[in-house]
Amino acid sequence: MAKEVKKDPNEMSVEEKLRALYQLQTLVSEIDKIKTLRGELPLEVEDLEDEVAGLNTRIENIKKEIENLKGDIAGKKIEIETAKASIEKYKNQQENVRNNREFDVLSKEIEFQTLEVELCEKRIREFTAAVKSKEEEIVKSNETLEERTKDLEMKKTELDDIISETKQEEEKLREKAKAVEATIEPRLLQAFKRIRKNSHNGLAITYVQRDACGGCFNKIPPQKQLDIRMRKKIIVCEYCGRIMIDPELAGVEPERHLETKISK
Repeated sequence: MAKEVKKDPNEMSVEEKLRALYQLQTLVSEIDKIKTLRGELPLEVEDLEDEVAGLNTRIENIKKEIENLKGDIAGKKIEIETAKASIEKYKNQQENVRNNREFDVLSKEIEFQTLEVELCEKRIREFTAAVKSKEEEIVKSNETLEERTKDLEMKKTELDDIISETKQEEEKLREKAKAVEATIEPRLLQAFKRIRKNSHNGLAITYVQRDACGGCFNKIPPQKQLDIRMRKKIIVCEYCGRIMIDPELAGVEPERHLETKISK
């Protein structure tokens, strides 16, 4: 069996190029339909993955904050012990003072250290309350994390089921689309993809319907309609930017404008 020789995209006629583009449009539209079956599931899965990751990070950060607070509490307890030791020392010194001035100085030191103890105790109460609050926050975050993880697993299973049902068909369509792309010159293919990306429905090719562009429904001048039917050059809609072809090339029965003559 003779091997089929692929035609150079640059040697293709305009009509052949238009046929290839329309064929590609048909294939990618079928792929789009398969993606539509999945609906918002891929986005929902992505959002849930981000939320789960965010919750995990948040819980880890809260745990670090709790550890820091516990470290602060331990530090304040050491300060209290140090202050109490100083108070005891100053009290003992007061018993051996030689004058009132030395006694007053030691009294002020005792008062200062007592205030330090009270301040440290206040800070410990604040830190302890903060630890309790953050531990409660962790409990709530873990509950939310558990719920979101279950939702994520359910959505992933649902998405995997849909993908497995359509995977084979989608792969075949992608292979066919890739083969067709190879027959289209790069510049034209790039333009096709750009137009398709900018189109709300993903259609880069449209055909003439009732003397108007099938994409934006703006009227097409008669001369341009003739040029489209001649298939001698690639014509783009001046309003929506889509490549236009005649209905026959798209396999659509052209609409006939019939005039009814009334004979007397």
